[in-house]
Amino acid sequence: QVQLVESGGGSVQAGGSLTVSCELSGDTGSSYCMVWFRQTPGKEREGIASIDNLNRTSYADSVKGRFTLSKDNDKNTLYLQMNSLKPEDTAMYYCAADLPWYDGVCTYKYMGQGTQVTVS
Repeated sequence: QVQLVESGGGSVQAGGSLTVSCELSGDTGSSYCMVWFRQTPGKEREGIASIDNLNRTSYADSVKGRFTLSKDNDKNTLYLQMNSLKPEDTAMYYCAADLPWYDGVCTYKYMGQGTQVTVS
């Protein structure tokens, strides 16, 4: 069974930084991709960053240059470093994994419970 657990959310002032983490566990195999997405009430889910098993990353325009993905393979943990945070970054942040994954869109096949990020 695949599980994802997010942590590290919290409240921060505009312009500040925060890092959220996502630990992936279970029978994952080695071929998977992971995505961070966020959602606020009444708005559509927004995919903001993704990474595949070759460590290729992509970012939404809304976070490009401010957010950075990194992965610790020994800990099976994905990190999202968020800098220059803005009030509009306030949302519930979720990580998701798609596996086995070989190519194409990284879907939200497995999702965590989310961690709240509030920027004031």
